Amino acid sequence: MVNWRDAGKDLLAKNKEFSHLLDLLRDASGLAIAFSGGADSAFLLASALISGVKSVLPVTIVSDFLTAGEKERVIRLGHYLGISPIFVSANILEDTRVTQNTDRRCYFCKSFLFSKVVEVAKKHGVHTFLHGANLDDLQEFRPGMDAARELGFKAPLVEVGFTKDKIRACSKKLGLETWNLPAQSCLATRIPQGDIITKEKLKKVELAEACLHGLGFGQVRVRCHGALARIEAGPDELHRFGEPAVRQEILQTFKGVGFSSVCLDLDGYVPASGLQK
Repeated sequence: MVNWRDAGKDLLAKNKEFSHLLDLLRDASGLAIAFSGGADSAFLLASALISGVKSVLPVTIVSDFLTAGEKERVIRLGHYLGISPIFVSANILEDTRVTQNTDRRCYFCKSFLFSKVVEVAKKHGVHTFLHGANLDDLQEFRPGMDAARELGFKAPLVEVGFTKDKIRACSKKLGLETWNLPAQSCLATRIPQGDIITKEKLKKVELAEACLHGLGFGQVRVRCHGALARIEAGPDELHRFGEPAVRQEILQTFKGVGFSSVCLDLDGYVPASGLQK
């Protein structure tokens, strides 16, 4: 098993970008990290701990947009890194600006959730807030980045020049389970833009995707179009949906959670495709 601290020392000696990142992090007296348990925030948290900064607060916001599987991964990562995440409950669905699901939904969502991180940090006397955005994120439409910036969040992985591939490579050396985790996005992205976001829709999607992950699918999304579930999967996995046992399990589970029809998108997985009708 990898000793992540020893691996961090080795990485520090060999990787100039990692060394630069740690220099940035250790300059702070304390850090609060928006910790989702994804590849980026997990790497950022591990880096902060390796840097030796005095105080590190991994704050995980528990809302209807966080799945049970994601919360479990946060707990596992905290155990692996020897730190207890701070869980904060937030009723994101009480914000109608979010549930109306316009093209600014991500901005309002990030503003609502990250404000909770700021509150926790200040209660602990920490005034430096970080999130795990990476250089690749700048190539996509992410209004939530504006909200993070307005709240005073810094993105050190962007500042140093870490791409997703570089994060994965370093995470693998540190023994983080997230090193090969498929790209993640919050459950709200499964609801087409303009459709009202509800707890019922989110739960249907969560259970449906859990079924697919349980069947061994990796990069997969279930887009919720009312009673219709539209499945997107990686091109190399599309053929598996033709297997009788797989198809039967999917149909049984999806209909059991409330979908009346299930279809497979032959274009495969397309990032952010759920934003449009």
